[in-house]
Amino acid sequence: MRVSIYQLFVRHFSNTREQQVVDGTIEQNGCGKFAEITEKALREIQSMGFTHIWFTGVLEQASSTCYPGIEADEAVLMKGKAGSPYAIRDYFDVCADYAVDPENRIEEFSDLLDRCHELGIKTLIDFVPNHVARSYHSDIQPDLNFGESDDVGRFFAWNNNFFYLAGDGVMELPGGEFSGEGAGRVTGNNAATWQPSLSDWYETVKLNYGHDYTTGRDTHCLPEAEAHLDEVPDTWVKMDAILSYWQELGVDGFRCDMAHMVPMEFWAWVIRRARLRDSHCYFMAEAYDGDPAKLTHENVLESLLKQGFDTVYDGDSYELVKEVVEHGRGVTELDALLWAPDRLNRMLRYAENHDEVRLASRHHWRGQGASLGKVVMAFLTGVGPSPYMLYNGQEVGECGDGVEGFAGDDGRSSIFDYGHLPRLAKWVNEWHYDGGKLAVEEHALRAWYVEWCQLLQEPAFARGGVYGLNSANMENSTYRAGGEAIAQSVYAFVRHDRESDEAFLVVLNFSEAACGDEIEVWLPEGLGVWMDAELAPRVLLGGLEGYGVAVVQLTL
Repeated sequence: MRVSIYQLFVRHFSNTREQQVVDGTIEQNGCGKFAEITEKALREIQSMGFTHIWFTGVLEQASSTCYPGIEADEAVLMKGKAGSPYAIRDYFDVCADYAVDPENRIEEFSDLLDRCHELGIKTLIDFVPNHVARSYHSDIQPDLNFGESDDVGRFFAWNNNFFYLAGDGVMELPGGEFSGEGAGRVTGNNAATWQPSLSDWYETVKLNYGHDYTTGRDTHCLPEAEAHLDEVPDTWVKMDAILSYWQELGVDGFRCDMAHMVPMEFWAWVIRRARLRDSHCYFMAEAYDGDPAKLTHENVLESLLKQGFDTVYDGDSYELVKEVVEHGRGVTELDALLWAPDRLNRMLRYAENHDEVRLASRHHWRGQGASLGKVVMAFLTGVGPSPYMLYNGQEVGECGDGVEGFAGDDGRSSIFDYGHLPRLAKWVNEWHYDGGKLAVEEHALRAWYVEWCQLLQEPAFARGGVYGLNSANMENSTYRAGGEAIAQSVYAFVRHDRESDEAFLVVLNFSEAACGDEIEVWLPEGLGVWMDAELAPRVLLGGLEGYGVAVVQLTL
């Protein structure tokens, strides 16, 4: 099957608390629980065609909430009451917020993994290798804590776990002064300063992989160029132990945060070791080629795939589609995404995730709402057989608008604050997971997502090739939307699988205006040659509504 990933942010997913307080506590705003992700919920996700679930924000993080044996973090180190799920406080533990009985949290998470595996669903969790919370301390594996043997008098030492600032002072963080144990360390985003800004990852500290990031991206991270791969820095050993721990618990793979900020040699080493323990262990990389913090001059996609990753974020495709929608670039420019085999076959496609704005946000995507999101999703996931991802709430038009706390009103569902997803909560319907409270248009949107995601598992979409049709329709006078030329609004392509000889025509309308009463799509001779089939010269569609998606199975 085509790998398809449902991103489930545990804090939000099953939280049905309707009354919300801005910057509220967990007692005021509630929080999702492992136990509430029931077999019924998992079956509903699986029925859409999803093969994997990425349980986002599972690891114990910096938090303002305390539990027996778990102290709250200092307020100066916090972003939001709940805290960033990427400020990891213990790599070997899970967030106590998600447990009905916090002292039984590992067992409750293990039970969730068992429910997934009984249904044949693969499970992913975050692996955050670049940085940890300033308050990091493992109670589960204290012998694998970071920094206890570091030479703190040096900015960089090959076998140190952290990078250290010169001097013995007080850090001036955006929320106030901090002089605790984590002070004097470089931030997670490489800011080597005692005064990090609000835009810096000041709540985290960067881990050292035996590579001085200040001396060049391609400097070697081993003590000598000819060093054997088993002679590795201490941080590598500890990271391998973390992956091994979660693999033993039953996790099937990892979404690796900011993978381009970690040396490539480490990935080759640690992925090999993880696959010796489980040959099918799945590795998904969050990485961005344009980030100046990347540790290679090579293309990030090529580098990470070469090291063993199964898939890497396709941020460039996402950004191009957003440019077409928000800035009026012609849709024919999307053709550029059809000619890169790795991008089509191996890059992870997404229209939303926790870092990106919601498709239905009034602040973004021209403020057109969830209907436009269907076209965006259909293009990004429809043109190639690569893995793809859907973020919880996307399927019911969650908009992410409104102030929740630290994150402000930015069109995202805040990852820093205790809160819930109002539309998704209506589908959860007090844990019946039946959509009992959804409005008619929300039901219809989710039904479209179910149908579309199921279609993506058909052979033509799961493994077939793609043939773009826009260039063949440049002179087609019926191929318009609201009077606009083809290059501005309508995009069409064919997916065909040679083994099953299954083929589908997909036509997308990126315009708010309908395409009249009917349109023709011309099928060029070259398409028939490519498919080795005899085709009618054109397909007639009975019009296409604004932001419409039309799918026609071709008769061969």
